[in-house]
Amino acid sequence: MILTAALMHGLGIHLGAWMARDGEASDYVSPAFYSALAKKAEAGKLHALFLAEQITNQENGVERPCGTLDAVTVLSFMAAQTSKIGLIGTASTTYNVPYELARKFATLDHLSAGRAGWNSIATQNPHTIEQFGGGEHPDHEGRYERADEFIDVVLKLWESWEEGSLVGDKANAVFGLADKVHEINHIGKNFQVKGPLPFARTPQGRPVVFQAGASPRGREQAAKYADCVFTAAHLMEDAIDFRNDMRTRAQAEGRHPDSIKILPGVSLILGETEEKAWDRKKQLEGVLGVGPNVAKLARRLGMPVEAMELDKPLDLSKIIPESEYKGSIGFRRSMLNLAAKENLTVRELSLRYGGGHQEMIGSAEQVADMMETWMKAGAADGFTMMIDMLPSGLEAAVDMLVPELQRRGLFHTDYEHEMLKDNLGLAPRDAKVTAEAA
Repeated sequence: MILTAALMHGLGIHLGAWMARDGEASDYVSPAFYSALAKKAEAGKLHALFLAEQITNQENGVERPCGTLDAVTVLSFMAAQTSKIGLIGTASTTYNVPYELARKFATLDHLSAGRAGWNSIATQNPHTIEQFGGGEHPDHEGRYERADEFIDVVLKLWESWEEGSLVGDKANAVFGLADKVHEINHIGKNFQVKGPLPFARTPQGRPVVFQAGASPRGREQAAKYADCVFTAAHLMEDAIDFRNDMRTRAQAEGRHPDSIKILPGVSLILGETEEKAWDRKKQLEGVLGVGPNVAKLARRLGMPVEAMELDKPLDLSKIIPESEYKGSIGFRRSMLNLAAKENLTVRELSLRYGGGHQEMIGSAEQVADMMETWMKAGAADGFTMMIDMLPSGLEAAVDMLVPELQRRGLFHTDYEHEMLKDNLGLAPRDAKVTAEAA
């Protein structure tokens, strides 16, 4: 089982985390805070830390710690505090340029000795453009068209120095081999990039590529480029269908199906007993109140918040069509499927929101049961744990859940390799498989 821990919204994925937790509200900008998180996650042998980067101004950070510090900067700091754990950062293909992003993540891969990952995201929040010159936020197809070209350019830049191109032959005054370093000379609809990168190939060859698209267009892109897919799935049958579809799509791209790993997000609320886990859940909900969760849910669904009647089922007539929706298709579909299957009221659905992911509440044994069931059913290659409240939620995952998974033989007891791509068990990037062999 692959396990990564997502450090969201500065102090935890739950909107009330900053009020319910011990510690100063300013911890989300504290170097000691990030150092402790990195060391704790590595002590638990987690495969990677996952740091989101939110660049919208939809919230200005006054009401709560709604965003993060610069992801690559924080991960570089964490790299100096650790030696084994992977370091994954989100960066937008909509509001960055390929050369600069390729340079930053390649730098992180060097400074971490091969532990870097890039979570590619085609930014869906239309408010983001207000921070980048204004104008009109691109539509879904426009974002993915740009993202396809963006990722292609980044990969070409990462490959622009061949293996063995840096020789450092002092006796013969040969630093690098010119015939092994290539301009990419990319000219496309969105970008013109000459290349190459200004420094040698990274330890992994290139950072691991994560992606989180769940729409048909997002799946198409993930099958072509992604090593790992971070997805939302509240129902196990949806997760099984998604994983099977992604493996089939990867194979259609000429890839080995084991070269892509599916890591659904799970919002964890752990306790020493089920009762204590629910006490923690009640504490988080109690300090927040129902309003913020309902407002967030309304945005995720594409529905006016005034149409959200708390103790009635969702009025689907008030939800905008998917063709007009500009948010995350994956989150939206997952929540709607859950609401329909279990006939949930708005209030009930808001309490199951989990930051857009399935919420697992209980003891380590109960959560491990759920994870084991999903793994054996073929619903996941592992999980992206959305930590409810930091640092206590991460501490609970490491101190309670990890030992239980290890006891069952579901999780490794130590890192087997030096680099992230190898610890993730990814098939070689040039591995191919025929339909018959798969």
